[in-house]
Amino acid sequence: MRLCVGDDWAQDHHDIEVMDEAGQVLAARRLPEGVAGIGQLHELIGAFVPAGEDVEVQVGIETDRGPWVTALLAAGYVVFAVNPLQASRYRGRRGVSGAKSDGGDAHMLADAVRTDAHQLRPAAGDSPAAEAVKVLARTHKTLIWQRSAVVLRLRAQLREYFPAAVAAFEDLDAPDALELLGKAPDPARAARLTRAQVSAALKRAGRRKIAERADAIVAALRSPQLGQPAALTAAYAATVRSLTAVIATLNEQVASLQGQVEAHFGQHPDAEIYRSQPGLGQVTGARVLGRVRRRPAPLRHRQEPQELRGHLPDHPRLRQEEDRPGPVRTQRPAHRRADAPGLRRAQGLTRRPCLLRRPARQGMRAQRGPAEPGQPPGRHPARLPQDPHPLRRGHRLGPPGKHPSI
Repeated sequence: MRLCVGDDWAQDHHDIEVMDEAGQVLAARRLPEGVAGIGQLHELIGAFVPAGEDVEVQVGIETDRGPWVTALLAAGYVVFAVNPLQASRYRGRRGVSGAKSDGGDAHMLADAVRTDAHQLRPAAGDSPAAEAVKVLARTHKTLIWQRSAVVLRLRAQLREYFPAAVAAFEDLDAPDALELLGKAPDPARAARLTRAQVSAALKRAGRRKIAERADAIVAALRSPQLGQPAALTAAYAATVRSLTAVIATLNEQVASLQGQVEAHFGQHPDAEIYRSQPGLGQVTGARVLGRVRRRPAPLRHRQEPQELRGHLPDHPRLRQEEDRPGPVRTQRPAHRRADAPGLRRAQGLTRRPCLLRRPARQGMRAQRGPAEPGQPPGRHPARLPQDPHPLRRGHRLGPPGKHPSI
């Protein structure tokens, strides 16, 4: 027996509809959010479960995370996370008016689970460690995007009244640029900055070639430029000071969250496998782990990290004789080796194989004359040796299992 449940969720309530395999609506109710609501949902579903019979409960809901979904998975229900775009398509199958209601969405989700459960994606039952890595990686990436947006806003503000600052600082989110803009957010105060102040800010930021950078920054800040009235310049300076403070805070939080991402990703049992792939580090590996949707079963079908590294064309050999001098050469994959089955050895090929020449026409065979004086010998290499054709005159087809006789 199978029960199909549609769950249209909101912040404070859930619209529930229970449907059987034939499409008959058994119950429809609005339940509150939290422990009380999940308890009432279990009672509602249990009223339609016959005693001593196995029942599979399939729930369709437009999210795949949250305490409510976790409680549904813990109860043993099969939860299908229906994408909102998919839900809108299913809604269009029932009517073309475009009308939308909470009860109608619950009915639509239950009917979609009943008819198209084989095409829907069940919510991934990842381990808590994988879920923690996913949350941290997503938040870290979101903070980086927000910092980029604030930096673009700061650049736009500076171009309105202080274009010399855009030319002076390459990275507006760098610590030295934020410190100097916080001290001198307007052209007048920036022109009064000394080389010692700029050099100290560059040293605290860990920059190199401090003297050259300091001279370039001071020269750019003191260069002639178009300005704005004093009142407008003061207003822009106040906004720039606020934006620099926001960027500095985002830099601090991004660095702190990056440490959390690396710590949680390092504790995951599959971290070494992800790091063994080319181009994946701590942060990128955590993002890939967060994007993979799988169940927390062990990776039995995957190879060990050492075996995965052996397939990389640019990875050195894992084992080397102790008495072998010199650097370790890179190991080509098996399908690219010259002695692989089905491939001709590289030393058997010449520089210009004659097999690729255009064949001469019938009756017009080119005559090769003597080599001119000064022409290097062996200009045209000999024709490649050809294997004899397996079929010769007198061959015949024999019975199965025997070779043709000559």
